[in-house]
Amino acid sequence: MNKPTAITLSTDKVTLRPLTMDHLTNFFTAGSFPEIWTWSLPDKCISIKATEDWITYSEKMAEQGFHVPFAIFDNSSGHFVGSTRYCSINTEDSSLEIGFTFITPQFQRSYINTHAKYCLLKHAFESLNAIRVEFKTHEQNMKSRNAIIRLGAKFEGILRNQRILSDGSYRNTAVFSVIESEWQTVSKILQEKMALTHE
Repeated sequence: MNKPTAITLSTDKVTLRPLTMDHLTNFFTAGSFPEIWTWSLPDKCISIKATEDWITYSEKMAEQGFHVPFAIFDNSSGHFVGSTRYCSINTEDSSLEIGFTFITPQFQRSYINTHAKYCLLKHAFESLNAIRVEFKTHEQNMKSRNAIIRLGAKFEGILRNQRILSDGSYRNTAVFSVIESEWQTVSKILQEKMALTHE
């Protein structure tokens, strides 16, 4: 698998640009809704300093080749509406994860998530030559789990006590994936969804 690097990806409705400190204010504004972070503590936007620290960490992980973070923009309004990234990058086994995704409430259950994930999946399978793309979320985060299933990913199971969250609680993590042999089918499903104005 080719190693993912900072790149701009887009559809007619969404553009993903490399996340940088230039996006600090917009990230903080889009993420300033505590419900976004219920299942993915700590709250990255509890303060402007927390957001700055998160973007600094993200830039450091990008420099080291561990993450490729993106800012998500709605093409119609030009607004910063969230963030996502490639992570758990394993070039030896040709796999990676799409994670750390948040979308500001105004644009949840809209076309944003479908278009953004299509960009990332298409690039992973067709340009990076990945054979596996995975998604992880809190076992109890049904909104996220349903959104991942709507993308066409397959549920694989639960990783118990997979993470300790900032409040000290243990997170059981639900794991989903799309593999190389499924991509053409998933791509067709996503393109059909994107043809609808609301998805």
